[in-house]
Amino acid sequence: MHMHFDLMKRKWMLLWALLLIGSKIQVAEGNDFVPPNVSFSSVTKLPFVEASHKISYGSDPLQYGLLWQAPSSQEKQPLIVLIHGGCWLNAFGVDHALPMASALAQSGFDVWALEYRRTGDEGGGWPGSFEDVQAGIKFVNQLPGHINHKEVILVGHSAGGHLALLAKQKHDSGTQPEIIKAIGLAAITDLSSYAAGQNSCQTAGPQFMGGTAEEKPDAYQAADPKVHGPYQQTVLLQGQADVIVPESQAKLDGAVAIKLASSGHFDWIHPKSQAFDMLLKLLIEEKSTEQDITEAK
Repeated sequence: MHMHFDLMKRKWMLLWALLLIGSKIQVAEGNDFVPPNVSFSSVTKLPFVEASHKISYGSDPLQYGLLWQAPSSQEKQPLIVLIHGGCWLNAFGVDHALPMASALAQSGFDVWALEYRRTGDEGGGWPGSFEDVQAGIKFVNQLPGHINHKEVILVGHSAGGHLALLAKQKHDSGTQPEIIKAIGLAAITDLSSYAAGQNSCQTAGPQFMGGTAEEKPDAYQAADPKVHGPYQQTVLLQGQADVIVPESQAKLDGAVAIKLASSGHFDWIHPKSQAFDMLLKLLIEEKSTEQDITEAK
């Protein structure tokens, strides 16, 4: 047990040092990263590899997930459960996350990308959208193929980050799959303050919740990640050039926040960005840590 703890501690200290140093480094000449602060439209135009399976986790047509399986490996690293963003609105579906999901799979990770009912869909909004995400996570036990059915890493972007963080905290401890980490990409962590804002995504907050925080205090209490800390094994990745989810949202009791100065909102889901490269390094280090811990037992 002592060896397990010391090994994990050393790995995490090295990881944070690597990422925090990397966040201050300019993109080196010759790298093929796209310029920072990419647009949504540039993400939607990216090529991707189709998922190997489309599987329903519920009876509604929108209750499904897309499964990518990485090339065969002896390792059974944690499964990535990916929750897309889009201001909780049904105008934005899982399709814009396909380049990201397939890039993660090509990098050696199995990926389960969830679609879910959103604001504008029957049964969507709060709490239906969150209940769908919970159901999609529980369905991991029934997924086909040579994947890790026991351990998952939740990765959520923007409004999907809000749902991922909440799902980690409200997941029943000791049940499978075990959520071993949550990574919020430009995640909405303070729902009450965010939904009081005036940009186009912020104004979607009261639509998602069915009212303002003053009108629905109990619902906001249940739905607001900041209320449900402390957050263990949680990382918040934030671009300081993000005009959709402000830097002030990259804060949760117990979570580690890592920031990139020039990155915007959609850099995290663009496989050719410096921000995505940082996410990938974090995931690769997590995979290496889990393998070392297993060997040390």
